[in-house]
Amino acid sequence: MDLELAGKSVIVTGGASNIGRAITLGFAREGANITIAELDTAQGEKVAQEALKLGAKNVQVIRTDVTNMDQVKAMTAAAIGKFGGIDALVNNVGWDDLKFFMQTTPDFWQKIVQINFIGMLNCTYCALEQMIKAGKGGSIISISSDASRQGEPREAVYGAMKAGVNSFMKTIAKENGRYGVRCNAVCPGVTIPEESDEVGSNSMWTDPNAMFTQEQFAAIAKSLPLRKLGRPKDLANAVVFLSSQSAAGHITGQVLSVSGGYSMIG
Repeated sequence: MDLELAGKSVIVTGGASNIGRAITLGFAREGANITIAELDTAQGEKVAQEALKLGAKNVQVIRTDVTNMDQVKAMTAAAIGKFGGIDALVNNVGWDDLKFFMQTTPDFWQKIVQINFIGMLNCTYCALEQMIKAGKGGSIISISSDASRQGEPREAVYGAMKAGVNSFMKTIAKENGRYGVRCNAVCPGVTIPEESDEVGSNSMWTDPNAMFTQEQFAAIAKSLPLRKLGRPKDLANAVVFLSSQSAAGHITGQVLSVSGGYSMIG
């Protein structure tokens, strides 16, 4: 199926590590023009070279702290300047450190809020402004989490922010459908890198064992209907599909769980 993404201008925030990397490479296979918005530019450049080998039309890496509006404005301007506009934005940047709520501090809360919510607002505002101005529609996808739908111990503030992402995406879908802009959220469950995946220096998965033990990974997989953990390509496939006007042009305001059946919300 031709997703008609060749030559489209796509921004992937945090596009050099784990899920973001897989999303970048997914768009590369479709021949897109890709802007990787990334703090770890060295890792970003490595992924950019991989993307070009897989078929990306062009790739640029822009150092971006998504919590800094000035940097986000500069990044979106670079995407517009190099590729003529923005057809799709993927808000992929996210971060957490698993702790029970009473083990956390106000400084920790603020870090979670800034990275997982404010950064998403900044990027969405700048991309949406361009999409409306250009009058050609577009797609905005935010990576959320099934922690936003189920409630998950040790992810209280993170899950709350991702629930906010879900609500926000539904609202802007209603507000901006008249401009042809589609807005959706994709919720991973536990998603771990493939052995061949590279993770950046800022990744939560630099040391996978810091998140869960191997025994816990096995128990999580056993608890899921599909009996397996998520991999980055699982999320990438969903994101690339939802970004395609030809394949998903009548889908907006949806929260899609890609989690092996962990969450089944009708």
